[in-house]
Amino acid sequence: MTLTRFLTWLQHSVLLLAVLALPVKAQWYRLPFQTMGTQAYVELWSEDNNLGKDLLIAVQNEFERINQKMSPYLASSELSLLNREAANGLVTISPEFYQLLQQAEQLAKLSDGAFDISFASVGFSYDYRQKIKPSAAELQQQQPLVNYRHIQLHPANQVSFSRPGVKIDLGGIAKGYAVEQAIGLLASAGIKHALVTAGGDTRLLGDKRGRPWLVAIKHPRKNDDIVAQLPLTDSAISTSGDYERFFIEDGVRYHHILDPKSGQSPSGLMSVTVLGSDTTRTDALSTTLFVLGLERGMALIEKIDGYDAVFIDINHQLYFSSGLNQ
Repeated sequence: MTLTRFLTWLQHSVLLLAVLALPVKAQWYRLPFQTMGTQAYVELWSEDNNLGKDLLIAVQNEFERINQKMSPYLASSELSLLNREAANGLVTISPEFYQLLQQAEQLAKLSDGAFDISFASVGFSYDYRQKIKPSAAELQQQQPLVNYRHIQLHPANQVSFSRPGVKIDLGGIAKGYAVEQAIGLLASAGIKHALVTAGGDTRLLGDKRGRPWLVAIKHPRKNDDIVAQLPLTDSAISTSGDYERFFIEDGVRYHHILDPKSGQSPSGLMSVTVLGSDTTRTDALSTTLFVLGLERGMALIEKIDGYDAVFIDINHQLYFSSGLNQ
């Protein structure tokens, strides 16, 4: 081979290697997965093939990390540890879990107990798949255990319960928290456009490359229908409804959203959707407003800056908070 031909071959080889080293063309990366007892989904735009794929897995792993910490069904979780031991004395938990309990306490105070993670003291007596509900006598016995004031937060990330039998469940806030953490992970990695959703909680990072994301509000009684579609950018949105886990007996709908004051399912609304900037908060607020009902729920959301709500009552009528009527 002559020197000229060798140099030409070398140039072509270097060019080929450079092309092969380039990341795959920028694109959307998507992954549906099961987590925390529900269907989840992540969609993100990345200009690097390896980064895009790695971040999909990182989001899935983040959900599982939080599930391992906050699941009421895993004996090894910190939540299960509290439910077993906190009535016997101080239990030390992680700062992350402690801070989420602080947020739950703040929302309980803000809503006068309409949001109350100790609802589980009654909630564990329901089994929606088996159509089991507590008897009137069981409700009477368990109801005094439902009071957020029984959950006592002490310095140094320590927690105790003031009464035996108290149990907690973060079903009204944990998925929203996980969604928010996942979006934070993507933002820290430099992602500018993404969507993460789990159950009824969705968080949007940026826009959808030049246009808003379109987020639908599901029809509470028609599985394949929607009642509204909202164009959103860099927002959080959560929906709580009476159609997620329920059974009907003697014409009464028993669903998983419980009024902490009665231990029973509220019946005035079919769904509540809350929009704002943080999915942890929209998750908890959608549950809270559902419990409060239309009148008191609307009064509360109007006091919270930067958050709005859409209510659907049992007559299929939609009501919007003032920020959505502008």
